[in-house]
Amino acid sequence: MIIITDVHKVFEGQEVLRGVNLTIHGGELIAIIGKSGGGKSVLLKSIIGLQSPDTGSISFDGLDITRVNQQQLNKVRERFGVLFQSGALFDSFTVYDNIAFPLRERYGLPEAEIKARVYDALGEVGLKDVDNKYPAELSGGMKKRAALARALVTRPEIVFFDEPTTGLDPVLKNSIHKLIKQCHQNIGFTGIIISHEIPDIFYVADRVAMLHDGVIVQDGTPSEIINSQLPSVRAFVHAGNYEVAPSGGGE
Repeated sequence: MIIITDVHKVFEGQEVLRGVNLTIHGGELIAIIGKSGGGKSVLLKSIIGLQSPDTGSISFDGLDITRVNQQQLNKVRERFGVLFQSGALFDSFTVYDNIAFPLRERYGLPEAEIKARVYDALGEVGLKDVDNKYPAELSGGMKKRAALARALVTRPEIVFFDEPTTGLDPVLKNSIHKLIKQCHQNIGFTGIIISHEIPDIFYVADRVAMLHDGVIVQDGTPSEIINSQLPSVRAFVHAGNYEVAPSGGGE
């Protein structure tokens, strides 16, 4: 369980996070939505521990990562996998070496085990015969799949997705969303997706939280968010006139 309590963050005199409160339950796939520039990425970096909030707490199973030393924080981060918005693959590494990288950096595993884990991860995301290719040789969708394989290869308990479908066409966007949902169902990690993709994200997430003006104004099932009566939520969710609410968490 992740508990975010009264988190504030100020940048250059502007209060980006103004008291964020949110509980994320183990095993769920939650989407944090909101306008671009509204603080979603700042919140994600705070949860991961890449930056510290000015006030407030972020606890993982009771351990507040805002009050631990670097060694303790690194230990918590071993439970994480991250799919960055850009994919963040190393251009000079093959797909195989990109995926193997966190295993080689974090653990003293024998190469045979690394190989087995890399190919398991490639199979999980549906990639075949690309292990010796370089990122420049891959399509946009394949790069995202390779980056997801790298995020999953350490068998993390918690996976963070930072705008995972930004820049993809509608077909690829749909395939990546389905892949995230499928991997979540197969593996059972706790997933946190930062997104502004409406209505697509409602068919992926079990729960949705809306970040507006630096606070979580509402969280609930996709149907509850789509049918919200809060003006800030309705203005964002229905900007594209999406009227039919999914049942929540379905394909």
